[in-house]
Amino acid sequence: MSNILTSSDTPLASARSEELRPDGKPPWLKVKLPTQSDFFLVANLLKKGRLHTICQSAKCPNISECWSARTATFLILGDTCTRHCAFCAVGKGTPSPPSAEEPVRVAEAVVSMELDYAVITSVTRDDLADGGSSLFAQTVRDIRARRPETRVEVLIPDFQGDMGALAAVIRSGPDVVNHNIETTASCYPLINRPAGNYGRSLAVLKKAKELGALTKSGLMVGLGESAEAIGETLEDLKSTGCSLLTVGQYLRPGRDNPPVARYYAPREFEEIRRRALAMGFEGVESGPLVRSSYRASRMFASRLKGGVAAPCVT
Repeated sequence: MSNILTSSDTPLASARSEELRPDGKPPWLKVKLPTQSDFFLVANLLKKGRLHTICQSAKCPNISECWSARTATFLILGDTCTRHCAFCAVGKGTPSPPSAEEPVRVAEAVVSMELDYAVITSVTRDDLADGGSSLFAQTVRDIRARRPETRVEVLIPDFQGDMGALAAVIRSGPDVVNHNIETTASCYPLINRPAGNYGRSLAVLKKAKELGALTKSGLMVGLGESAEAIGETLEDLKSTGCSLLTVGQYLRPGRDNPPVARYYAPREFEEIRRRALAMGFEGVESGPLVRSSYRASRMFASRLKGGVAAPCVT
């Protein structure tokens, strides 16, 4: 069994000093700058539609790859989050009222981009009675009405444990319901989340599965979690019936966010991937730059074919 999931003293992943970038990060975290015309086409479509993306708001390292492939993860319910999770680059504060026209604008962008697979996520809106679930549901319905062949994945918040809100989203018919566990239970204090939220997220995933959804979750590593804690989190996720999984490196958005405790090497992500597949996850993307919706269409397609996602090359 690989060390990464069986011991708590796995050596710190490292690169030779001459390989380190000026910012102290290992070479495998290098990302490409946008050069393709499709990147700028997507940027213009989003600007024209007055739409937000998590790609921009969360400073996703894969924005060049995804936008160049004419894919994007739409961020609904504005771009200001009501929670103050310490790992996230999304703006925090008092948000504006949601726009009733936003679902239509997203659907029109999906049509303009001719997307075969769309991911819809949001900031967390604890100020709304339903947590924004009705807007999620309407966005899915509007996409279905305008481009029924498009597969739709929703990456949802926990709706403060409101299972009625969750059910409303699932009734709209998304192909995948994604809810991130984010990190191990032991690291929740580091990301400014109440310890009870870990169990609440597991409950959301379990209920979504019971309601017939294909479920997915995401885990970031590098906050100081132990190898045992990673294994326990994978077990917890699998116990909910979760089918799909993403695992990526935590990257510090700014000086006010927790520092990176360690950088995992690509081989370690591959070990985590193999362990998760051995546990019964049907599709796994695991790599330093993997994020929640990274190569989401490929993962879904591989499951339809009865296979699992190929190793992530970073």
